[in-house]
Amino acid sequence: MTYTRIDVSLAKGAYPVFCGSGLLARGDIWKPFVGTGQVAVISNNRVLSLHGDGMTQQVKAKTVILPDGEEHKNFKTLEIALDELAAMEMRRDGTVIALGGGVIGDTAGFAAASYMRGVRLLHMPTTLLAQVDAAIGGKTGVNRPHGKNMVGAFYQPVAVVCDTSTLATLPSREYVAGLAEIVKYALLGDAPFFVWLEDNVVALLAQEPTAVRHVVETSVRAKAVIVAADEHEIGDLRVLLNLGHTFAHGIENVAGYGAWLHGEAVAVGMVAAARLSEKMCGFVAADTARIIALLRRLQLPYAFPNIDTDTLLCAMRADKKHAANKLHFVVMEAVGRARTIEIDDETPVRQTIEEMR
Repeated sequence: MTYTRIDVSLAKGAYPVFCGSGLLARGDIWKPFVGTGQVAVISNNRVLSLHGDGMTQQVKAKTVILPDGEEHKNFKTLEIALDELAAMEMRRDGTVIALGGGVIGDTAGFAAASYMRGVRLLHMPTTLLAQVDAAIGGKTGVNRPHGKNMVGAFYQPVAVVCDTSTLATLPSREYVAGLAEIVKYALLGDAPFFVWLEDNVVALLAQEPTAVRHVVETSVRAKAVIVAADEHEIGDLRVLLNLGHTFAHGIENVAGYGAWLHGEAVAVGMVAAARLSEKMCGFVAADTARIIALLRRLQLPYAFPNIDTDTLLCAMRADKKHAANKLHFVVMEAVGRARTIEIDDETPVRQTIEEMR
């Protein structure tokens, strides 16, 4: 059983991301990254019933069950996790294993960062979106009414285990939503990968193992390079990973967390970013059409829901990606080449939203 190791290199060391099939049962790969103290597997009932046995048989652990869904990514759920860690008397040498999708990973990661001022964190993402994005890079957090991931911390894991066999158990809608983040990597920095995606839609929708592993590894490598260069999003480089996300987080906030999956909102956000790019930096309309065509073939949305423009703009202003009363956007100069801009005149943003009804 082969696997690929991709290292995320940081100023204070590196950690590995393992990609392959059947890795949760491969304790020989990930057990060396588990601390000497107690182990807590933080998950939800569905994921634990599907994937818990193969993993928990490899290590003695207590399970912490959190409610499922984006609507539960909040302080109440974080408190459950922290109280469970305290009840089991975990010490600083303990390890939190986050087994699940982005909601589990972000919440369990924030709990690991907060409990005893930091215990070891091992990510085992079981959704496509988490494997290619959320579990890598050290962002943790929970949502607030004011915005998505409004409260959190940068806290790097000791390792990430991307077991691609877990993706076979995903509901179709969740798997497809994860494809949006993969398209994002192509748009912000890899034009040949975008062409590959256009040529392999059928294989991806059929979850052909070779195609799935290729997009996971390609996305992990892309994110590892960006995180290594800008770990704490101080410069403009890591901000590029937010392509489409200012629009997307506005949609999620207004529609209600959980009504739209994150990847679905990102898909619409990327089309909006493309249309805004046409207005702001000469992005070619024909390439916007290519993006829409690819998203349609991948069964992803590409138009805004029926929500009020002013309400959406208000939510976008509250997103943590804006500063100094200016909206911060990632725009594209071409497929595979992106940069950041700040906008103080919202007129082109408003026009973009109205055009996409």
